[in-house]
Amino acid sequence: MKIMKKRILLDLNKKQQTALIGKALSSEIRLDILRLLIEKVSNVSEIASIFNIPLSSAALHIKVLEEAKLITTQEKPGVRGAQKVCGIAFEDIYFNAFMHMNEIEKRKTYRFEMPIGNYYDCNIEGRCGIISEKTYLGIEDSPYSFFTNDRFDAQLIWFDTGYIEYRFPSHNIKNNRVAELSFSFEICSEAPGYQNDWPSDISIWINNHAVATIYSAGDYGDRTGRLNPLWWSDTMTQYGILKTLTINSLGCFEDSVKCSEHTLSSLGLDEGYYISFKIGVKPDAENAGGLNIFGEKFGDHPQGIVMNLVVDHEEEQINKITTNGSLET
Repeated sequence: MKIMKKRILLDLNKKQQTALIGKALSSEIRLDILRLLIEKVSNVSEIASIFNIPLSSAALHIKVLEEAKLITTQEKPGVRGAQKVCGIAFEDIYFNAFMHMNEIEKRKTYRFEMPIGNYYDCNIEGRCGIISEKTYLGIEDSPYSFFTNDRFDAQLIWFDTGYIEYRFPSHNIKNNRVAELSFSFEICSEAPGYQNDWPSDISIWINNHAVATIYSAGDYGDRTGRLNPLWWSDTMTQYGILKTLTINSLGCFEDSVKCSEHTLSSLGLDEGYYISFKIGVKPDAENAGGLNIFGEKFGDHPQGIVMNLVVDHEEEQINKITTNGSLET
């Protein structure tokens, strides 16, 4: 049975890849090398001998073809040292001049909203508490409150140090390429009562990777939160700041400002059955000023913790342009 090679998909959004392939195919001798490699694998010395070119020139041609991902290479021991063995890496090349116009159709965003009481794990120390839309839950300043049965009704959570972890579904990652992952949430520092000038360094972990430290300037209470219930005292925390953390192939960004070098590939998103989002304040933080997390019925913004997952349905696109399943993908 013939082993089918991959189909290379090109469009005007993939300018770098398209340019590399265009460069690789612009040389007649490189086209001849491709023809040879379609028939059999060959090392660089054999290619130089067959085409009567210097070994250095053959190596350069191979480098150009490899950068374009038209061939694969592998080092193998030889009589005169290691030899680079080359083989063809593709079945055909498909260039759709209009694919970039269908980018919106190809890309899909999944939105998951997590109520702030639906945390999976927590480790809380110091002043802390949970309230629902109607009342306090459990006992104020007692970590025992974070394990009560009614914690799922939480609309405001606060603590001094520690963390709280949420787990989001990851099934939409399977068989799709993740283009972007983002989380949005309303937070502020935690002071006694409230203090607009009360800095805190709030840490974010994704899949247990420390991806960002968000600086909160204060625990805001100078005005009433837009969504707060009437019974909540105006001497307490009122609202937070809506923050968005975005991770893509370029890095991790806090409200569009790069904050770390972590990318999608460094987070191991496809290694488990969920995506872990952990938020907290380290005991040894420079500004250990606590944390408030707001739910959909408290503060200024009607949401819990929102995860947006942007995926490219690459396999679906390949299958659409493959005739009768003749090409294995």
